[in-house]
Amino acid sequence: MAAARLLLRLAGRLESVSFTQSVCGLLGARQGPGPWHTHCSLERGQLVLSSNSFPGASERLPIQPGQTNPSCQRPLFCPFAALDQQPEVSRTEPLTNRGVDLGVAVILQSSDQTVLLTRRTCTLRISPNLWVPPGGHMERDEEILECGLRELWEECGVQLPQNQISCVLLGLWESAYPPRLSWGFPKYHHLVLYILVISQESQEQLQARIHINPNEVNAFMWLGPDVAAAVAATESGTKTPEPLSQDIPLSVCATELRGDGGTQPLVLPMPILMRTTPTMAEEDKERVSAGTKFALQLWLQHLGR
Repeated sequence: MAAARLLLRLAGRLESVSFTQSVCGLLGARQGPGPWHTHCSLERGQLVLSSNSFPGASERLPIQPGQTNPSCQRPLFCPFAALDQQPEVSRTEPLTNRGVDLGVAVILQSSDQTVLLTRRTCTLRISPNLWVPPGGHMERDEEILECGLRELWEECGVQLPQNQISCVLLGLWESAYPPRLSWGFPKYHHLVLYILVISQESQEQLQARIHINPNEVNAFMWLGPDVAAAVAATESGTKTPEPLSQDIPLSVCATELRGDGGTQPLVLPMPILMRTTPTMAEEDKERVSAGTKFALQLWLQHLGR
């Protein structure tokens, strides 16, 4: 059996997390509404989380000093939380030796305080047509920032030297696909680490260097704080989108791939970005993922500080 990628320090003991267990639940989600703050360390490809401080916590993370307790959250409709409450639900998936995978997503901030989101292609098996930050699966023995910068390069063609950026671990999100139990039994279970990477380059400079990978991404856009706040306020499953404020534009400008490999402007109506996760399966419905909205909230809090 391969070594578990994610370990929790519970009552002083290190324990692995099985596929059907909720990470947030084990960290104390039952104590009240999230987010919950957690302490973490990464060593030899294993991420250790605890609701309490422990020796070595955060020392090996390539993040800003003092960021020892990032927020950890799951959606209200987390299927693993639902499974905890519905033990009679049939679990037909082969679960032997399956654990929770680790992913990293980059909130890339330009010098003029906009952040990059990309739209996953409609042909992907997992979360097609979702707007998310660049990111992906963390390889064994890979550092968090190293993984994030690799995924940014692979998906968007942008290379950022580590000596020209600063970074902060914003938070951790428990992600499942399908995202609701009403869509079917989850096939994937990830803990996504959102890192804020602050570039010294402007949006215009960064955009000139973007060459998206058509196998993974088919469009990208930049959000400023006002629009990001409107999108983040529709955290999936928590509220019905409210009428747009007069200060918020009716649409957002983006860039998408053409069939010949070139790019063209794309106008995205704001209601698309404010959609919530449907109760029943609509896998190809374009929207911003719930985890991305959580990350945008954390980014705005960081800007406020």
